[in-house]
Amino acid sequence: MLYPLTFQPVFKERVWGGRELERLYGKKLPPGAVIGESWEISDRPGDASIIANGQLAGKDLRWLMTHHAAEILGGAKPAAEGRFPLLCKILDARDKLSLQVHPPANIAVELKGEPKTEMWFIADAAPEASLYVGLKRGVTRAEFERKISDGSVADCFHHIPVRAGDTMFLPSGRVHAIGDGLVIFEIQQNSDTTYRVFDWNRTGLDGKPRDLHVAQSLASIDFNDFEPKLVKTKFVADEKIQKRSLVNDPLFNVEAWKLNSGANGSLKPKKLQIIAVTAGEIEIQSGSTAVNLATGQFSLIPASLERTEILAKSNAALLRVEAN
Repeated sequence: MLYPLTFQPVFKERVWGGRELERLYGKKLPPGAVIGESWEISDRPGDASIIANGQLAGKDLRWLMTHHAAEILGGAKPAAEGRFPLLCKILDARDKLSLQVHPPANIAVELKGEPKTEMWFIADAAPEASLYVGLKRGVTRAEFERKISDGSVADCFHHIPVRAGDTMFLPSGRVHAIGDGLVIFEIQQNSDTTYRVFDWNRTGLDGKPRDLHVAQSLASIDFNDFEPKLVKTKFVADEKIQKRSLVNDPLFNVEAWKLNSGANGSLKPKKLQIIAVTAGEIEIQSGSTAVNLATGQFSLIPASLERTEILAKSNAALLRVEAN
């Protein structure tokens, strides 16, 4: 029988990364490395998350999907090649990311890439931190192409100040970049296809300019996507928990929960869910299994579990992700 699963994070060095994941969440980063991404739940080729708890510790998510896919997924749809449908990360951006886009499903097939819809939850933000998301109203494809050529394409992007607690939804085809000074919880389709439009004329970790994908980007960008807004929903009391709907999409749904110390609540039965703690400490209880999570930790709740409870061990906040 399966149980709430935790995993060893997979750390990714990035030219724009830093060491905030160590400072904020106590993650044991490789010495001296600038870590931009912590892949918390991953079923990517060569980067399958290793189970950290219980009787399955040491096996990975690829093994789990090969042998227990029906128990994990329930009614959720797998990604291509029977892979786990979502990829969950924490990002540490000490510098700006490239201006980029992910291809919509129909374009991804033509470009031999993977579609990627995602959401960002801002966990920590420096003063004046911001995102680049969507196009400024009125920008045309011709103007966009011209500004790529002269190095000023960032002027075409909609610029949004953000603070901790903000959320942005990014359907595939929406141009975007994360600004510097941000730590972000990212929930996305299981995909690793990114087309860079512009990378601020910097070099990569190897000292060489990073590849750009201008033709693929132009084919993927939604040129009618002007000035998208942050998610504006509000918290609503649901018994002992404050809940806020962040994303309702055919691929996944996301809620933010706030719980006072000692509060408890039930997860949906028979649904593939992921819990990500954004503040405080919680205990996840299912049958005879109890899993403790602190800020910056994730747990996968298999769909085969009939009853799973969340208990707040301190004032806590979390994301509840439901795969569709």
